[in-house]
Amino acid sequence: MTERQGHAVRLSEHELSEIRMLIEERTGICFDESRERFFSTRVREHVIAKKLAGGTELLRAIRKTNVEYEALLESLLTQETSFFRYPGVYQAFEKRLLPELHIKKFWKNPRTLRVWSAGCSTGEEAYSIAITIADALSFADSWKLEILATDVSRNALKQAERGLYKGRSVASVSEKQLTTHFNKVKDSYQVKTRLQKMITFAQMNLASAVYVGRMDLIFCMNVMIYFTEERRRTLVQRFYDSLEPGGYLFLGHSESISKMPVKFQAIVLNDCILYRKPTAEELHKTELVMEGGMV
Repeated sequence: MTERQGHAVRLSEHELSEIRMLIEERTGICFDESRERFFSTRVREHVIAKKLAGGTELLRAIRKTNVEYEALLESLLTQETSFFRYPGVYQAFEKRLLPELHIKKFWKNPRTLRVWSAGCSTGEEAYSIAITIADALSFADSWKLEILATDVSRNALKQAERGLYKGRSVASVSEKQLTTHFNKVKDSYQVKTRLQKMITFAQMNLASAVYVGRMDLIFCMNVMIYFTEERRRTLVQRFYDSLEPGGYLFLGHSESISKMPVKFQAIVLNDCILYRKPTAEELHKTELVMEGGMV
């Protein structure tokens, strides 16, 4: 039992289960047995921080208002992220995908490139995508570039829109990239306006089907680990439907869609797996393509 100012915080297994079910019902996020200790600890800390009597009062509050529900969700989903967190992914993006898209779309008018960062957290992933495009794409200024960055957390999105980062978050950003794409503000780095204009941040619950238009690339890194198997299937199908033929999906290293019925082509590049949506002519070819290195 946790103590708060001399009063015991009452939080029964039944109440924890109710809270868990409410979150899963609303967002599709599932705190299974492997996260049981983490979940109960975070909920208790939240009850203490909010000066509530216990689980019953918390349940009443999160059922009553969205603000209270989102505050609890924030405390459960806080995760540390950083720029270029998975170097292999950005290498594949720069060396393989961008040249391919450049050839495919160069003569189109308008020449558009649409990317979705699904579960963008505090924005490092979306800005990493924007930096890679700005640095690697020939005549980037002549493209209509649109990056949609979505997350369920309002606080994370506020931080993302601010575009101010420091410390470990920017440790993998090169000196040249810091000079080109950021302004130094005391001990922090402010993303320059040109980069910010490429990105639209929006609150979105991935458990709800929202039309986002056709995408060339979708990044959904380490988000599906929070979902039930059924929700994962639904989400992967949505990603497939949202992609242009020949478009790509990036997932986290521990996330696999090999047992799902969608017809993605899995392409292995070094330590990275890309999932490509086949064109109409290629639909009968779904085998795993193995490639040793970058082209």
